[in-house]
Amino acid sequence: MNERGDVITFQGNPLTLIGQTPPVGQPAPNATLLDNDLTEVKLSDFEGKTVILTTAPSLDTPVCDAQTRRFNQEAARLGNVAILAISMDLPFAQKRWCAAAGVKAVQTLSDHRDCEFGLTYGLLIKELRLLARAVLVLDARGTVRYVQIVPEITNEPDYAAALKAVAELGKT
Repeated sequence: MNERGDVITFQGNPLTLIGQTPPVGQPAPNATLLDNDLTEVKLSDFEGKTVILTTAPSLDTPVCDAQTRRFNQEAARLGNVAILAISMDLPFAQKRWCAAAGVKAVQTLSDHRDCEFGLTYGLLIKELRLLARAVLVLDARGTVRYVQIVPEITNEPDYAAALKAVAELGKT
C-alpha cells in the first residue's frame, strides 16, 4: 500500500497517509461504512446525488465538531446534496454526538471496522489509525470534482471552496 509522508501534519509534526486519494476527474471508489445503527452504507448508494464527503479524526474534538456543525448548517442551502461526515469514531459515539450537537442534516458514518474508506481514499493516518481532515465533492455520477486534504489537521477545511465546487455542479 502506498504511504505518503509529505501531505499532512499534526501540530507541525509530519504524519503518514496510507493509500492514494482519487484525483479530480476520476470515478470515486466505492467503500462500505457503518451508520449510527450499525447498518452498512455504501458510497454507491448515493448515486444520482451530489455528495460531500467530509472526513475528520474524531467528532469529539473541537475542530472536527466545528467542521461537522458547519456542514450541517450549510445543508439547508444545498438542496439535493448528501453530506456524509466520516470518521473512525464508533457508530455509538457518532449517534451520541449527533444527538448532543443537534446535527440532523449530515449523515455520520464510521470507518472503524476495517478502514476500507480510509485506505481506499488515501486518508488513513498510519500513526494514529484516524482519518485525515479532508473534503471531497462527488457529482451525481460519482466522479470526484473537488478534493482538499487539509495540510495541518488542527485547521478547518476551506468551506468556501468546497461549497463553490458544489454550486458549480448545480450549474451543469
